Amino acid sequence: MDKRKILKYFLFYVFTIFSSVLAVILYIKFYPIESKVITESINKTIVNETGIEESIKNVYDAVVTVTSYIDDTKVGTGSGFIYKKDDNKGYVLTNCHVIDDSNRFEIILSNGETVEAKLLGKDEYSDIAVLSIDKDKVIKVATLGDNDLIEVGNTVFTVGSPMGEEYSGSVTRGIISSKERTVEVDDVVTTVIQTDASINPGNSGGPLVNLAGEVIGITSMKLASSQIEGMGFAIPINDVKEYVKYLEEGKEISRPALGVSLINASDRYKLYYYRINIDSSINSGAVIAKIQNDRPADKAGLQVGDVIIKIDDYKIENYSRLRYYLYKYKINDKIKVTYIRGSKEYTTEVILSE
Repeated sequence: MDKRKILKYFLFYVFTIFSSVLAVILYIKFYPIESKVITESINKTIVNETGIEESIKNVYDAVVTVTSYIDDTKVGTGSGFIYKKDDNKGYVLTNCHVIDDSNRFEIILSNGETVEAKLLGKDEYSDIAVLSIDKDKVIKVATLGDNDLIEVGNTVFTVGSPMGEEYSGSVTRGIISSKERTVEVDDVVTTVIQTDASINPGNSGGPLVNLAGEVIGITSMKLASSQIEGMGFAIPINDVKEYVKYLEEGKEISRPALGVSLINASDRYKLYYYRINIDSSINSGAVIAKIQNDRPADKAGLQVGDVIIKIDDYKIENYSRLRYYLYKYKINDKIKVTYIRGSKEYTTEVILSE
């Protein structure tokens, strides 16, 4: 082949390669689409993780381990958190079932120090208790939030002592699965926040926290089964705020009452035991087994054997539901009670007392 043709082909190939490289460089410089997407994705991840770390710092040192004793015998361990401090003491919130019937209590702080605690008050129905410690021992006070502001899908986390003090300060993360879930445990009906954040024995009494580092609930229980995973519950913090002012002063929480003892309409054995007969077609409701003289139910003309089926517009399926709806009212409120006597349905007005 002619040398001039060889040189011509060589220069053509060099020009083609140079043009291709130049085109790639210019494209990347002026149209960096893939690079931009990757950078933004990485930046967003970094910002979110940093936010969670800061939220944890806002509450971490306020969380404590609560150890309960009967005399010198250790009977239980749970979690709690310091929510208030004044000139004399620090105040610790936990679950009532964490302290149960114990008579001595110790608090293990986030720095590992153990201090004596005093029980100020407890309420079994709401499952909360307030303890106090020396104010000089308080490391940090948690900020109480507003659970009315939460939304399903919001990120939350827990801090506590699952399985005891050995794992104190453990953090788990999840989302809000339900803002208001009504559950019934041991004849107590309550409205709770549902979360899929991991909850284990020992977490009870610890805080459920939002991304602002604010406590929006008190971790209370979980559903445990080989077929159930990720169903934990917390007492809404707004409910707790209503009760602590009484418990701090050692006062019992006043709730309205009808002045009756009740049996579930479905519990035929107990009805037989109390010699109460109701219509065989009735399978739900709350049956009056005993009635106190000169109390609201007695004054309204209710009698033993009456089956309460409604309070105002609330349907009563059993005595747990009756108590749950009754506690939505205040002392001296007037309510309408619908009941069955024999085979007929009646309605009467009842003024609630303490």
